[in-house]
Amino acid sequence: MSGSSSGVALFSFSGQSKILHLSWLAFFISFAVWFNHAPLMAMIRDDFSLNKQQVTAILILNVALTIPARVIIGMFVDRFGPRAVYAALLVISGFLSFFFAAATSFEMLALARFLMGFVGAGFVIGIRLISEWYPAKTVGLAEGIYGGWGNFGSAAAAFSLPALALMFGGAEGWRYAVGITGVISLIYAVVFYLNIRNTPDGTPYSKPEKVGAMAISSHRDLVLYIIMKAPLFLTLALLTWKLGPQNLVILGSTTTSFIYGFLLILFLYQLHHIFKVNKPNLTRGVAPRQRYKFKQVAILDLAYLVTFGSELAVISMLPLFFMDMFSLSAVQAGMVAASFAFMNLVARPCGGFFSDKFGRKKSLMIMLTGLATGYFIMAQITSGWYLPLAIGATMLCSFFVQAGEGAVFATVPLIRRPMTGQIAGMVGAYGNVGAVCFLIVFSFISPSLFFMVIGGSAIVTFIIVAAFMDEPAGESTELLPEGATSLSTY
Repeated sequence: MSGSSSGVALFSFSGQSKILHLSWLAFFISFAVWFNHAPLMAMIRDDFSLNKQQVTAILILNVALTIPARVIIGMFVDRFGPRAVYAALLVISGFLSFFFAAATSFEMLALARFLMGFVGAGFVIGIRLISEWYPAKTVGLAEGIYGGWGNFGSAAAAFSLPALALMFGGAEGWRYAVGITGVISLIYAVVFYLNIRNTPDGTPYSKPEKVGAMAISSHRDLVLYIIMKAPLFLTLALLTWKLGPQNLVILGSTTTSFIYGFLLILFLYQLHHIFKVNKPNLTRGVAPRQRYKFKQVAILDLAYLVTFGSELAVISMLPLFFMDMFSLSAVQAGMVAASFAFMNLVARPCGGFFSDKFGRKKSLMIMLTGLATGYFIMAQITSGWYLPLAIGATMLCSFFVQAGEGAVFATVPLIRRPMTGQIAGMVGAYGNVGAVCFLIVFSFISPSLFFMVIGGSAIVTFIIVAAFMDEPAGESTELLPEGATSLSTY
C-alpha cells in the first residue's frame, strides 16, 4: 500500500504530509508562473498596443503546448520519478519567465507564451507523487489539496502581480512582476529537489514496462485509445488554423501547411508506438488482475475537458471581462477575477473528500450538475448587476468547477497505479484541449454565450458519466523489480 496514514494531517510537516505540502507549493509556483500574464494583460496590451485578436492569440498560445507537454511529462514521471522531473520543470519555468519579461515585440510575446505552456504540465507530476504516499481512502482528499492549493497560484498572481507592477511603476512594471515569479521558481526547484523522495521507505517505485504509449487491455480499448488520441492533435491543428492566414494572420500559409503536415506525421508516429507497445499484450493476452478499462480514462478525459478546460479559459478572460463590464481598474479587475480561482483552496479538496466518502461516480455527477448551473447563472451577468452579486455568482460557479476537478483526479490514481503518470498526463492534456477550444469559441462570441456553451458541454458530459462510468475498485497488480507481483489496494 502506498502510504500508511488513515488521514491527511495538514498541520504536520513530516512523512507524507511533508510530501503533500512541498508538492502543492511546487504546483502553486508553477501555476503562478504559467498565468503570470493574465492579471497583467491590460498593461501588456497597452505597452505593445495589441488589438483584440492579438490578445486572444496570446491567451490561446499560453495553453496550447500544455496539450502534448502533459502527455510527455506523464511518461517522464513514470520513467524517471517525480523528484527529478518536477525540479527540472521549475528551472525551465524560471527561464521562460525571464524570456517573456524581456520580450520587445508581439512575436516574442507570442513565442514566450507558447513555450510557457510547457510549464502547465507540472500538475501531472504531483498526481503521481501524491498517489505513491496516500492510500485509496484518503488519496482523493490529498490529491484535491494538492490540486486546489496549487491552482490557487493563479489567484495569488491575480492579487499580487498588478500591485507589484505598479510598485515598480511605469510601462515596464509588468516585466519586473513577471521576472520575480521566475526567480521564485528557480529557488524553489532547489528546495524541492533536496527535500523530496519519490516513495516511502521500503516501497519500490513501480514503472510501466514500456514507454511511448499507454498499455491497454483489449482490442476494443485499443480502438478507443486511438479515437481519444486524435483530439489532442486536432486541437493543435485547430489552433494553427486560428493563427493562420484565414484568421489572425500570425502564421503564414507556408508555415501553416508545414505545421499541419508535421502534426499528421506526429500522429502517425504515435499510432506506430501504440501498436508497438500493445502488440505483445494483445497477442498473448493480459492477465486478469493487470487489466483495466480504458473507457474510464476516456470519460475522465471528457470530464476534465469541461472542468479544468473551462477554468483555464475563464481565468484567462475574466480580468478583462470584469474590467470592461464594470469599468474597473486593472488592479480591481484582477482582484475580482481572482474570486474564480480563490475557491480552489476549498473546492478541489471538497471534491476529493466527497469522492473518497460517497463514491467517485456519484460525486462527479453532482459536481457537473452544479458546474452547468453555475455557468448558466454567469451567462446572465450584465453591467446592471450589483458587483458583489456578480462576484458571488462567479464563486458559486467556480466551486463546482474545481470540486469537479478534484473528483476527476480522485479517480485517476485508482485506475492503474504504475501508469498513473501517463493517465494523469492524458487526462490533464484534455483540460488544455478544452481550454483551447473554449478560448477559440470565445473569440467568435459574446461572454454570455461563451458561458452558455460551457454549461451545455457540462450537461453532455454528465450524461456520458451517468451512462458509462464504472465506480473504480482501487486495486492494481504491480510488477516488482525482482520479478514478483504484488496486489495493492491504494
